[in-house]
Amino acid sequence: MDECAWPTGLEALAAEEGRRSWAATVEALPVGSRITGEVIGRQPFGVFLRIEGVPDAIALAEITAMSRGMDLPALGSVVSGEVLWHAAHNHQVKVRLDEWRTNDQWPPLGRPWAVRSRPTLTAGTHR
Repeated sequence: MDECAWPTGLEALAAEEGRRSWAATVEALPVGSRITGEVIGRQPFGVFLRIEGVPDAIALAEITAMSRGMDLPALGSVVSGEVLWHAAHNHQVKVRLDEWRTNDQWPPLGRPWAVRSRPTLTAGTHR
């Protein structure tokens, strides 16, 4: 099996249908939704998923959400995760896979700008 594979055949046709049904996909999968899906494509930047219950949706789990030392799931694997956002420009549902999550890695959902607290410097107090 090739290490990297694009969705082909029926999966590629599903991607075209996904463009036509984008509004319904966003409504069915709001940010924070739990998803389960099958890995239908692998690339160096992440994996593409077909989401159970929303056949026209294509999800992408990018390696930027993957902890160091972890591997991409294999083609055909069934994985679970959480919807992070919707990429309207390419009609993809961005997800974070449960297997990539660590307890202290993620800020609360809905606050993607939140980070662990850092010391705040006030004018005249830094060295």
